[in-house]
Amino acid sequence: MTSNAPEPARHRKPAVPSPEDPTIGKLFADASRDMSSLVRNEIALAKSELKVSIKAGGTGAGLFAGAAFIALLAIIMFSVALAYFVSMTGLHLAWSFLIVFGVYLLVAALLGFLGMQKVKRVKAPERAIHQAQEAKSLLKRS
Repeated sequence: MTSNAPEPARHRKPAVPSPEDPTIGKLFADASRDMSSLVRNEIALAKSELKVSIKAGGTGAGLFAGAAFIALLAIIMFSVALAYFVSMTGLHLAWSFLIVFGVYLLVAALLGFLGMQKVKRVKAPERAIHQAQEAKSLLKRS
């Protein structure tokens, strides 16, 4: 006849730590040292990666600045060429340069006007402000 009753618990003797086994304090100290070393190494890795990224970003920014400067020179040369082109109609060269200046002034005024219209459309983030005020009032009640 088989019985479904659980087997009686066997009593085992507690293991006696040997003198070579590390203590809890030693284990904690080792874990703490290893974590510190890991964090230090992660920070060093992040710093080295950032140095490479910053160097690439700085080089890119310098190249963009160079491109912008060359574009500015190109606009100046285009303006001079445009003024000479206008002078080919028979106008005096001084009037031609004044016409090019006036065209640029009109373009700048138009861009300024359009920019001002866009800036006037900017509104405060009303929903976010309302949510923040509600959260503030809820925190005051607590």
